Amino acid sequence: MGELTPMAWDGIDYGELAARIRAVAFDLDGTLARSKQPMARPIAGAFARLTHLIPVAVISGGRWELVDSQVLAMVGDASDRSNLHLMPTSGTQYVRWDAAAGKWHTVFRHELTPAQRDEAIASLERRARELGSWEENTWGERIEDRGSQITYSALGQQAPVDAKEAWDPDGSKRKALAEACQRDLPDLSVRAGGSTSVDISLKGIDKAYAVRKLASILGIEVPQICYIGDRMGPEGNDYPAVQAGTASIHVNGPEETIECIERLCEHLAK
Repeated sequence: MGELTPMAWDGIDYGELAARIRAVAFDLDGTLARSKQPMARPIAGAFARLTHLIPVAVISGGRWELVDSQVLAMVGDASDRSNLHLMPTSGTQYVRWDAAAGKWHTVFRHELTPAQRDEAIASLERRARELGSWEENTWGERIEDRGSQITYSALGQQAPVDAKEAWDPDGSKRKALAEACQRDLPDLSVRAGGSTSVDISLKGIDKAYAVRKLASILGIEVPQICYIGDRMGPEGNDYPAVQAGTASIHVNGPEETIECIERLCEHLAK
């Protein structure tokens, strides 16, 4: 199968799209917000409005705490929590609002075993050093054990956004590291993540798994999910969602995402 091409955000018939979709799913970093930063208030408001019109999912490579601080803390009580489907660490977790308990509830979480986590961490450090991607000066933790996912961040978890975006603009460093680690870890899934990261999780669990699981939960078909993300090329961590058959929209940052949301809201409200 050849390379699949998502729709450009400004080349879409939003009326036709709104008529055929039954859910909207978003990547987080680079799509709803800049890396590890809270959503800006205008996009948070638009996102909250969308949740009153259609089921909305956030499928992020980041851990739950980041989804909480970047998204939930910004939308607050303005969103329809019953329509939110949160899938941190690339869909290895699924979190829903429990109205009776008044809190968020983890429905499932696919954990790596301690041995798998140790092997993944050892491979990441060894291969990053061999490839010259082990930076000596970093902002915070390089390798994070998220339980269901191990994430390598070349510049550290707290690196400034501008430094992250400048480190590997063509994705070649992340691609080389992911390929090297995949050879070490044939029973796990290794893929390039955000602008400086490589993620390792259980095999077969990626954003394709996440959108298929979401479709099953909602009782709809995958093509009825609109997926919006910024890394839609074959090396990007959003590409599995494209391959799964979603109605995929490519954006270059939150400024374009808010345009998508507002146009979808306009047509869905009709």
